[in-house]
Amino acid sequence: MGYIDEIIGRYKSVRSIRELNHIYTQRYALVGLGNHCVSNLLPVIQYLQLPLKYICCTSEKKAGLISQKYKGVKGTTSLQDILNDDTVSGVFVAANPHSHFHIANEVIKAGKSLFIEKPPCENERELKSLTDTVKLYGSKHIVVGLQRRFAPATQILQKRLRIGRGRHYHYRYLTGLYPEGDALLDLFIHPLDYVTFLFGKARVKAAEEMRSKDGTQTLFLMLEHQGITGMLELSTDYSWQDAQEQLSISTDKGQYVLDRMERLDFSPRHSAIWGIPLEKVFQNNATVVSLYGRNGFVPTIGNNQIVSQGFFSEIQAFADMVENRCEDNHAFCLESVKHVYSLMAEIKKYMNIIDDHIL
Repeated sequence: MGYIDEIIGRYKSVRSIRELNHIYTQRYALVGLGNHCVSNLLPVIQYLQLPLKYICCTSEKKAGLISQKYKGVKGTTSLQDILNDDTVSGVFVAANPHSHFHIANEVIKAGKSLFIEKPPCENERELKSLTDTVKLYGSKHIVVGLQRRFAPATQILQKRLRIGRGRHYHYRYLTGLYPEGDALLDLFIHPLDYVTFLFGKARVKAAEEMRSKDGTQTLFLMLEHQGITGMLELSTDYSWQDAQEQLSISTDKGQYVLDRMERLDFSPRHSAIWGIPLEKVFQNNATVVSLYGRNGFVPTIGNNQIVSQGFFSEIQAFADMVENRCEDNHAFCLESVKHVYSLMAEIKKYMNIIDDHIL
């Protein structure tokens, strides 16, 4: 037992020293201080001990209180203060979505690395303008904060999808009423980006939109990618308290079910001979393999929802790029969202055609 205790002790010591040596030295700024920042971004920034120098917001009162709450951080209402500060290397932008394009443009021109929350801009024209600005002013580290791309379940699913050829998928993304913005751009961008991230460029084969008098919106879409077709139900006609997000993917190997990024299961495909399903001939229990799921019993960082939803990894990936600990991952840059913006533009055309038909 003494030998085993010594091995365990050495392992814990090595793990602790490794964590203590993981130090970030560049300085950062955060633009925006809404609920998303406070609940999802700041906890990760603080956990990683990123040297945060500024938090920028639009309220003078908030700016005055920031320095009291966050020690060593300067509250400001001036974006220019951040842009003019040569000691700031990376800027996190999570402000009002309508201001993202302008802020991102200024950060890129200032030569600083940019983490931009979704949506980075409002349309394809603005996206092209941002990518042109990057080319003109030099390529800095840029990450678009579509956090599902960074979720642990996504990494597992991507590897598994390389093994078995996809046949079709079904995606349900259901929330409550969303009166404060554009549901397609602010909410539905998540599932639309996720399927283009997993399966590549898509085109709309069919679309149907329904709106109610109280403002709810539902989109039924059939999307065609190269080698796989998907059905999507995107809706604000349900509930925020019981919001639902589930992706089912049928492949040659079997079926994957991803539930809210919190659980990923796999069911192997049942055998058949001459088109006869053997499961009808030989009764046996269905096999379900759990590929990912949070352990709610052990309160470690890995079992935190901020990790399972991808917020932790997206911020860490950006900081590691800024600190030159890894090469740029172009799977997360502005160019990487080109397909989802072209898809949203195509969906809007369908929506306008439907509206014209109704009129």
